[in-house]
Amino acid sequence: FSVLVGATAQHLPTQRRAFASGFINAGGSFGQFVFAPLTQGVLSAFGWMQALYVLAAASLTSAPLAWWLRGRPRTGSHATAIHGELTLREQVRIALRDRSYWCLHAGFFTCGFHIAFLVTHMPGEVSLCGLNANVAATSLAIIGLANIGGSLAAGALGSRVRMKHILFWMYASRAVAILAYLAAPKEPWTFYLFAAVLGATWLATVPPTAGLTAKLFGTRYLATLFGLTLLSHQIGGFFGAWLGGVAVVSSGNYLWMWWADAALALAAALVNLPIREARLTWSRATA
Repeated sequence: FSVLVGATAQHLPTQRRAFASGFINAGGSFGQFVFAPLTQGVLSAFGWMQALYVLAAASLTSAPLAWWLRGRPRTGSHATAIHGELTLREQVRIALRDRSYWCLHAGFFTCGFHIAFLVTHMPGEVSLCGLNANVAATSLAIIGLANIGGSLAAGALGSRVRMKHILFWMYASRAVAILAYLAAPKEPWTFYLFAAVLGATWLATVPPTAGLTAKLFGTRYLATLFGLTLLSHQIGGFFGAWLGGVAVVSSGNYLWMWWADAALALAAALVNLPIREARLTWSRATA
């Protein structure tokens, strides 16, 4: 995401960057919608090795698309300031001393925890509920489909609503959705409805997070600065996947992980409120 968002932000006016980030994100969600049931079908028919070969082949076909993102070659060292601009090292130092930037990291850490836990352990949760594995695959596909709309909506709202408020409501809605899931009967429709609600915010956090990073520090080093927030996202993902395994091995279910996930989602909602973001002045020019 950081490479794609950073590459496109360099060529777009400010009012279009948030929507572009949402559009890029929607493409990733469409891939999840397509590949979740496809991979489950290949797994059922041919086994996991053949499924990995299919995914590897699909990944290789995307590599040539990078040709259109190559941009123009830059002269001189990338660490040298151009026309008095900050160097990358200076910009990173400034960002790491900024409280708002660390608030973005904290929220994105929780996002990674949440997403990795569900992607890794949704099949296990479905199995513990005595349901068919296709329920898990369908749920993941629904998440991807719902996130297409969620990503586009988050991108469109980014030029009209303060992005920290978008992030607040996204994370808060996740906490509510998890609590509602815990109280609901564990039937296929429960998983499908849960997936649709979660999918609306799944990776729709990317456009406002990238947009806030660009607002705070500009677009010159956006790929790096947003990439660092993605590092926090992936660290959270590690704990979400790993602790989910610890939970099911130690207690035979994921109950305490669900409670921890809801608590973290609420904390992520609150931690975004202190972010330093100027109020938007909406006009027809930004519509």
